[in-house]
Amino acid sequence: MVFIKRLVIEGEHELSGTIKIGGAKNSVVALIPAAILAEEATIYNVPAISDVKALEAITEYLGSDITYKNETIKINNNNCQNKEITNEFSSKLRASYYYMGALLAKYRYVEISFPGGCNIGSRPIDFHLKGFEKMGAKIKQEGDKFIIEAKNLHSAEIFLDIASVGATLNIMLAAVKADGTTYIYNAAMEPEIVNVAAFLNSMGAKISGAGTSEIKVQGVSQLGKGIVEVIPDRIEAGTYLIIGSLLGKNLVIEGIIKEHLESVLTKLHEAGADFEIKGTKIIVNKTKKLKPVNVRTLVYPGFPTDLGQPMSTLLTQCDGESLFEETIYENRMRHIKHLNSMGADIRLFDKKAIIKGKTNLVGREVIATDLRAGAAMLVAGMIAKGTTIITNIEHILRGYEKIVGKLSSVGAVIKIDEI
Repeated sequence: MVFIKRLVIEGEHELSGTIKIGGAKNSVVALIPAAILAEEATIYNVPAISDVKALEAITEYLGSDITYKNETIKINNNNCQNKEITNEFSSKLRASYYYMGALLAKYRYVEISFPGGCNIGSRPIDFHLKGFEKMGAKIKQEGDKFIIEAKNLHSAEIFLDIASVGATLNIMLAAVKADGTTYIYNAAMEPEIVNVAAFLNSMGAKISGAGTSEIKVQGVSQLGKGIVEVIPDRIEAGTYLIIGSLLGKNLVIEGIIKEHLESVLTKLHEAGADFEIKGTKIIVNKTKKLKPVNVRTLVYPGFPTDLGQPMSTLLTQCDGESLFEETIYENRMRHIKHLNSMGADIRLFDKKAIIKGKTNLVGREVIATDLRAGAAMLVAGMIAKGTTIITNIEHILRGYEKIVGKLSSVGAVIKIDEI
């Protein structure tokens, strides 16, 4: 018998207490594949999310010994082997593609089925593949499988058409053991890239410029032991800040790096949100009258695409007309019809949404069409009158650690149901 998991939320409950932010999903999903380059590796502050389990399964399948205890993953690669990563593994998450760069560096040969993940747009891996080709790789596609081989993996100067996080990381992974010095221009500048570069450098890699638009990777012949702590999840923190701005009473978001949240904090301040930053904590309170703002997602350090959808729910509670524009992925607006079904007043024009507020939302049964759309519906359910039921919650569980426990601990009435 197949059970369907649903998130059941009773709305309009005040939130008070402390929510501790876990390790960043967007960082750990690259750190685990990167770990196979080390002799052995230790990763601290690992979030308990389903994407981590999927990556553990791939790493174990490759023969590495992996243990996960007390938010710490230890990986020993003594018995690691190069195997084809089949659709059974790769289809579970987009980040499986980081094994391309890691295995190419380690073995000069990769066989992997096309990666899965949320359907938020085309998200082509052309930039990754072109980067590998520049470094001497030959790429063959057989159905949904890529075969990548580089008998002579060498340095290159690589210009990315788009500052893609995935391409920047994958090329960086391949380059750490390539012959010569690779330069990545128009590199993505996200904090997660700095986190992965620090991990690789701890193994003995020679990477400089991570966090800027130009990354230099001097190839080395051998890597040793690696150690890293996953940075706090700025997307998780931003989601709870949004919820706190709508329902908080001295709600404490603990364990943040405020510099990683500047664009989000700027927009919340512009909307009139009530929050105070104290070191690695933010104390946030419900704001009775929020002002309309325009939100346009951009690559870092702009407003993050992963918070655009949750932020659009907050905009339904602003007094006046706001604009939400998505510039990164074409399918980030599939949650809009579900918000409208709950009482929102949103007009959609391709990747732009005009949101009129303030509107009173009412609980409905809605769908999490992807991870961050699920977060948007979660925010809606928290503020809606009555009960909201969210289906397809596997998407949410991919990226939000212990979300039911964390919200319940501060006063939310929320549970996972199985039918």
